[in-house]
Amino acid sequence: MCSLILSFDPSARWPVVIAANRDERIDRAWDPPARYWSGITAGRDRLAGGTWLGVNDDGVVAALLNRTGSLGPQPGKASRGGLPLMALKERSASAARDRVAREELERYRAFNLVLVDASGGCVLRSEGTGTIATRVLAPGITMITASDPNDMGSPRIARYKPLFEAAARPDPASGDWREWQALLAARTPPVDTALNVGPHEGFGTVCSSLVGLAPGEVRFRFADGPPDIVGFRSIM
Repeated sequence: MCSLILSFDPSARWPVVIAANRDERIDRAWDPPARYWSGITAGRDRLAGGTWLGVNDDGVVAALLNRTGSLGPQPGKASRGGLPLMALKERSASAARDRVAREELERYRAFNLVLVDASGGCVLRSEGTGTIATRVLAPGITMITASDPNDMGSPRIARYKPLFEAAARPDPASGDWREWQALLAARTPPVDTALNVGPHEGFGTVCSSLVGLAPGEVRFRFADGPPDIVGFRSIM
């Protein structure tokens, strides 16, 4: 179960700040963010060739999270990692939303897809049946795991959303993400709600991302492993 935390403040110098931990099979090979695709900077899944999070040259971010009970590939279904790449061909979050909505979404297993630029964005939810639900990002903190955004029935969201709300908002310009980084790195018990997972039975947090968006500007930092072990480096 991956986790993504997003703060949207339209009046801020950096209206959008994002932190995300990717939880995956430890043995699933991947490459760190780079320009594997024209106009896009994103991590690359070596198994299926898609991505879990990326940003394009127009400042659009797309991030994919699996929904409960849908981990891994399924015979007859297309890889969900292609959806962020499809979205990142567009020049705005709204255009990305419209592009994904036109896709035959029954071809994919269930997912949450975050689409955002400096002016705002949305979360798309698909249960794998071909229908899609759209939730527009409201000002404040939005936290997403394998359930719905800000679902307080999710133990992880119930535990960590108030902590992110209380933490100092990151400043991408100065690179000050300290309080959010500390939360991303947390392994504090109980284990089943920890934000930094495992490794347990071959599964755990494999990397972490920090993204800031302002009009015409992007900051992207990345940790090539669990964020309590591997430091963040600048990508953009």
